Amino acid sequence: MTSPPPSPSTSPAADDGTAPEPVMRLIVPLQAILQDRGAGGLIFGSIIPCALFYFLQLHLKRHRTDKRIPPSSDTMRRSSSRAEFLLGRGGSVGVSERGGVLAGPSGSAYYKGIERVAEDPFDRVENPDGVIHLGLAENRLSLDLIQKWFRDNGERLLLGNGDNDVGINGTAACQPLDGLMELKVAMATFMHQAMTKKVSFDPSQLVLTCSATPAFEILCFCLSDPGNGFLIPAPYYPGFDRDMVRTGVELIPVHCYSTDNFSLSVTALDQAYNQAKKRGVRVRGIIVTNPSNPTGSLLSRESLYNLLDFATEKNIHIISDEIFAGSTYGDEEFVSLLEIVESEDFDKDRVHMIYGLSKDLSLPGFRVGCIYSFNESVLAAARKLARFSSISVPTQHLLVPMLSDELFIHVYMDTNKKRLRQMHDSVVSRLKKIGIDCAKSEGGFYCWVDMSRFIRPCDEKGELELWDKLLTVAKVNLTPGSACHCAEPGWFRCCFTTLAEEDIPFVIKRIQKVVQSCG
Repeated sequence: MTSPPPSPSTSPAADDGTAPEPVMRLIVPLQAILQDRGAGGLIFGSIIPCALFYFLQLHLKRHRTDKRIPPSSDTMRRSSSRAEFLLGRGGSVGVSERGGVLAGPSGSAYYKGIERVAEDPFDRVENPDGVIHLGLAENRLSLDLIQKWFRDNGERLLLGNGDNDVGINGTAACQPLDGLMELKVAMATFMHQAMTKKVSFDPSQLVLTCSATPAFEILCFCLSDPGNGFLIPAPYYPGFDRDMVRTGVELIPVHCYSTDNFSLSVTALDQAYNQAKKRGVRVRGIIVTNPSNPTGSLLSRESLYNLLDFATEKNIHIISDEIFAGSTYGDEEFVSLLEIVESEDFDKDRVHMIYGLSKDLSLPGFRVGCIYSFNESVLAAARKLARFSSISVPTQHLLVPMLSDELFIHVYMDTNKKRLRQMHDSVVSRLKKIGIDCAKSEGGFYCWVDMSRFIRPCDEKGELELWDKLLTVAKVNLTPGSACHCAEPGWFRCCFTTLAEEDIPFVIKRIQKVVQSCG
């Protein structure tokens, strides 16, 4: 039985490369004739027409006029996008909002000053016209003592003798991320001496971190949630603002004033607490630095009792940053918060301390800090978070014998305090001679300088204009009080421990040049 001819609607058009309709009229009857001859005809009736159709298609393609089909709009769009991608014209991929904030220019004068110094650093021989850095609390007064100790002991410690943990097996293998127990024991001994031997430390309650900055961040992470707040007496260390970026915690300034030598009052604490509560901010604790950074004042025993009473009443935590505890030089007694806690019946679970070796032992490059807490939940969480900020094992092995060398530590601490006092008194007295007064300070590497009489107008704008003149004209970098959230304009932090004694007259002369033009 023959197949019916294809309908006109299914016949291919000649101009698209297929067989014309007359040819199909020839092939279809031929297929029908062959198929009528039985099984063999059925096979040939299918194969021969198909072969004929194939060769006819090939013939038409070779002899037809070339009519190319234009590319579709989708193809053009893909090609264009690919080209733009290869040429970098497809747009740049963005970062997170918090990443963008950090990647952008520094808003704080504290960081701007540091960046300016990095571009043009002062050197007595190589660059005498460079910027003198008085904005960094780094102690170089006693590095000769550190250098001598490492010269006498460093090679033996680095090479080891193969029989102790200082060898390759003890340094290349994984170690506890929250610090070696040997270093914790040595740190506890050193801290005991730094706190004038009035506080004893349990090594098991220490979590070691790579500097005090991550210790601060870890504690805030453990004690609060994003959107919570911490009260902090102001003026305060300007680096704290950046230290808190990843925690999402708000620092709430508790303003202190020069009339009380910037001392902290319970009234101010209570007022700041209530204002935060009205704004819907849950206050989780208080952060204090003792000695204060930037004023250099000490918290009295009475103030510490008041702090503990206030924290107990509000059921909040206290973080005490005592990183300058061993760098006091005044006549007042340094009292650690832990001394009060151990002597009285206070809830120890709400008290936490931050410490490190960057200040009291002049080793900021070693990146060694710690958390000390009585709260087991805080310690358990902090030990896990220490994986992001652990200290290198070789560094820990180097420090264990140094911190355990009681004679060296005693000589170093005693000598360093004398040098601190001498440099402080020299800078303060020379500033006074050119009409600049300083607040009374008892510790730290800086003096809190009052230049309010030289600013016009007497506000933050006037303060920053004076800071800019000191930085660009006198080429002296100080930290303006506004970077420290000081409520009174005209105060500056002046770090003196990066100077040599012979540099002081040179620095004073530069500062005098600017303030005389403002008087």
